[in-house]
Amino acid sequence: MRAAAVQLNATVDKDRNLEAAEHHVRAAASDGAGFVVLPEKWTVLGEAEDLVRGAETLDGPSITAARAWARDLGIVLVAGSFAERVDGRDRLSNTSVLITPDGEIAAVYRKIHMFDVDVGGVVFRESETEEAGGEVVIGEIAEVQVGLTICYDLRFPELYRILALRGARVITVPSAFTAETGRDHWEVLLRARAIENQLFVVAADQTGEAPPHYRSYGRSMIVDPWGVVLATAPDGEGHVVADLDFDRQDEIREKLPSLANRRPESYPWPERVPA
Repeated sequence: MRAAAVQLNATVDKDRNLEAAEHHVRAAASDGAGFVVLPEKWTVLGEAEDLVRGAETLDGPSITAARAWARDLGIVLVAGSFAERVDGRDRLSNTSVLITPDGEIAAVYRKIHMFDVDVGGVVFRESETEEAGGEVVIGEIAEVQVGLTICYDLRFPELYRILALRGARVITVPSAFTAETGRDHWEVLLRARAIENQLFVVAADQTGEAPPHYRSYGRSMIVDPWGVVLATAPDGEGHVVADLDFDRQDEIREKLPSLANRRPESYPWPERVPA
């Protein structure tokens, strides 16, 4: 499987964002990618009111367009994540969608971990406008199990371990990782999740400035189950591609069977979390 991670500089200009996304998805497909991942909030990236204003339902114009691209190009497309308006809910969901080459929706994942942090002098409070998801999600494409995660999820290794134990061979990480944290944490965390769980990680990141205060790190990456970075995007919009060798993954898991050697009965989860 040839995979691609698309890197965008999305802002509040939805029309421009969709145009850029389509351009780079088509360019990735022209490079032979049959599995393409868009970044987090590829439709609109901005303040809370911008997300609310740009939110759509699952059958809205953005996901409808993404489904058409997948169908037209005959590719698997992970439509990064978008601000989803769900009937009966006041808050939005941050939602990733796995789309088949027929343009059908194979899986829908709503981000579990809300980015409520203070970094680089900026306060982020996703939970004020977004509702945390509560379901671990895997989709199957051509007999390959694909685990879906989004950005801040990367800091919670238990989610990735569960996905691996449920059969995921590839995990996608559409992101808008901040420049402040990305410099020190992005590559380290991606490689750690890949090594720990002996799977491929395809991480598509936002890059550059998005007013009023967003600065995304970029450096979209594809990492193999040994932790080798197969491809890294330079600054600016674009895409990177790499071949995912599942025979190599099987070999790694056979010769260094760390997943099989787990002893979960020896380390039950503690009930109390340190402050």
